Amino acid sequence: MTRMTTAERRGYHQICGPEGAMMVIACDQRGGMRTLLASDPTEQTAIGNDTLGRTKADITRYLASQAGCVLVDPICAVPQLVDDAVLPRDTALLIGLDASGWDTSPEGYRLSKLVEGVDARRVRELGGTGGKIMVYLRSDTPAANEHNLAILRDVIADFASEDLLLVVEFLTYALEGEAPDTYKAKIPELIQGGSRICLELGSKVLKIPYPGSDESCAAVTRLCGDVPWAVLSAGVDHATFLGQVESAMRNGASGVIAGRSLWKDCISLDRAETRRRLETVAVPRLREIQAVIRRHRADTAKVA
Repeated sequence: MTRMTTAERRGYHQICGPEGAMMVIACDQRGGMRTLLASDPTEQTAIGNDTLGRTKADITRYLASQAGCVLVDPICAVPQLVDDAVLPRDTALLIGLDASGWDTSPEGYRLSKLVEGVDARRVRELGGTGGKIMVYLRSDTPAANEHNLAILRDVIADFASEDLLLVVEFLTYALEGEAPDTYKAKIPELIQGGSRICLELGSKVLKIPYPGSDESCAAVTRLCGDVPWAVLSAGVDHATFLGQVESAMRNGASGVIAGRSLWKDCISLDRAETRRRLETVAVPRLREIQAVIRRHRADTAKVA
């Protein structure tokens, strides 16, 4: 396994909460956030980056200020979060490099994209504690991954050259013509396989979908060794995600990087309503997740 450098480890410590586990609020979505703010496609198109930026600022102010870190995009959110003093001085900042959406190959494979002009040096210039890259992987279909693995290799090397923390995320997806039940049955294997691929390329921190079960979470932990991994929420409802966090933390996860499950039904084009629901709905959800993390970290400390 590739070990973190001192500088990377310092960045990692900063994205963790006081109990030493990752607790990152993700709001780097663009297209997905537009669909939550408006149901009509025409209205979605009319939502500008300034509106998204204000929404992300509110999520940062109400949620990320209560967590260890916020994950945002480099288009709508920064440098404003820093320059406008929205981001608390003791809340870390991860900046996403991946562009919204994906291209499609002639074979139907998802081709990941990067935001133009954003690399490790630019992340540092924007005040980032580190970066985050997301790629699509199908570990059972090598031909589907060639384009995305080339991106991942380059980004990992770039951040290593800057000695800057990089969180590596991957998502799986159903291939064209693949039956839903067939794909669902493969998910644990695909997440374990995707984790293995990212580790072999030198990833030092992973952000991954819920592996599917206690057994699969434990298998990911064995694969990762000393490399910490966080479970992402993938937009499932809060009760479902809370159960996934329990399972992941019980079986060796190092924390949570959560987005839509916390705030997807709290944001709207009415900013006052957004703020009210973030405070009354999203923050209590965050407290429940933090309680799960604290309990499992305490249990781990007792065993040690």
